[in-house]
Amino acid sequence: MFATRVLRQAAAHAERVPSIRFIGKRTIPVHIDHSRQPHPQSPTNSLPSSFTNGSSHTSFSAYRDHAQQFGPLRKTITPEAGIGGAAGSQLGSVAPPPGIFFDRNDLPTRFHRTSLTLDEIEAIESGGAAAFA
Repeated sequence: MFATRVLRQAAAHAERVPSIRFIGKRTIPVHIDHSRQPHPQSPTNSLPSSFTNGSSHTSFSAYRDHAQQFGPLRKTITPEAGIGGAAGSQLGSVAPPPGIFFDRNDLPTRFHRTSLTLDEIEAIESGGAAAFA
């Protein structure tokens, strides 16, 4: 009955040694280039013009202030009226700008999801066991 209490007191007074040892202080590597670059698989191998022509989006929060996701963001929040201070009709169009798509089905056909065949559906539903039968 008292053995548990004795073990707990001994453990509380013992010096705890962590099993993970860190090598040193974490630092950001200085040799990494953080400048804007096109994606390696980009078909044009260049950045969009909005990234290179003095974009007003100097940070993610600046971009977020001007972003549209199914309608203008942050335009309904005003200091005097709070959230929802402006009517939806006052916010302007919710249509995406040219070249921006809200849904995959608005993209060209090559980017649409392909339909599953009956064989693929059977393989998924059987967990792959039907492929070996």
